[in-house]
Amino acid sequence: MPDCSACKENRLATEPVPYIVHEASLARLERTIKKLWILALVAVALLVATNFAWIVYENQFEEIVVTQENEDGYNSYIGQDGDIYNGETNRQNPTP
Repeated sequence: MPDCSACKENRLATEPVPYIVHEASLARLERTIKKLWILALVAVALLVATNFAWIVYENQFEEIVVTQENEDGYNSYIGQDGDIYNGETNRQNPTP
């Protein structure tokens, strides 16, 4: 069985990194961090825009309430704009 103590010493021994290599690495990381911040701000802006778009989309519909006028539960309602709304109610017997 070979002696691995020499392998461990070689693995633990590190060589110093030149200053210019270290500075280049830091500059590259700073550019990456700047791009990530821009990406995060764009993602937040898109999130706000899509939520606003959904609010506008959902508010364009109007809620129509039709009272029970028919004994069998089927109703038709002609709106002021001429559209016909058909529907039925779950309550079959209206209370006066």
